[in-house]
Amino acid sequence: MNYSKEVENMCIVKKGVDHGPAPIPEEGKWVKAKEIKDISGFTHGIGWCAPQQGACKLTLNIKDGIIEEALVETVGCSGMTHSAAMAGEILVGKTILEALNTDLVCDAINTAMRELFLQIVYGRSQSAFSEGGLAIGAGLEDLGKGHRSQVGTIYSSKLKGPRYLELAEGYITEVGLDSDNQIIGYKYVNLGKMMDGIKKGVDPMEAIEKASGTYGRFDEAVKKIDPRQE
Repeated sequence: MNYSKEVENMCIVKKGVDHGPAPIPEEGKWVKAKEIKDISGFTHGIGWCAPQQGACKLTLNIKDGIIEEALVETVGCSGMTHSAAMAGEILVGKTILEALNTDLVCDAINTAMRELFLQIVYGRSQSAFSEGGLAIGAGLEDLGKGHRSQVGTIYSSKLKGPRYLELAEGYITEVGLDSDNQIIGYKYVNLGKMMDGIKKGVDPMEAIEKASGTYGRFDEAVKKIDPRQE
């Protein structure tokens, strides 16, 4: 260690206050984190790229500082989607500090990693008060049945009004309108369930029907439109 002459000539003054870091909640216990291996938890980070044309939701399950599970969800940019495929391979097995200082291919994914790092080192994790934390596989449970991201896609113009294209329930095939041409419900296809049926040998049209449902007062609609064509 190199010291300046000024510091070498100083006398020693003892430090009186030394209570260590504030404890943070981690998997059902309070931890005074001093090293990366002291960090555990399941949490999320949201990131965006420089031109803000796309966003990433990153979910990591971290045990003793090591990333054991990663879920990368992207929207709005085709390049980001392919970057996510690489990031999914890069992330697991690294410490959270390594991941923070690794090029995760895309600005949005790198930003999501930064935001997630801030969350977890301050004790803001989804599993903060869950004893033992969440099992590896919790990321898949976040996706729900069908293992598909929850997506909301709404398009609207001043001239023609709103079009619901996809919501949490699934891909929207019809939108129901009342006598005032206001949306009162919709019909959707849960693409995850549909694909599960097709993989089991169900006829595709039958699989679509079995995976379809309605929301709101769709059955009362005066008019039903295809939001992508009408």
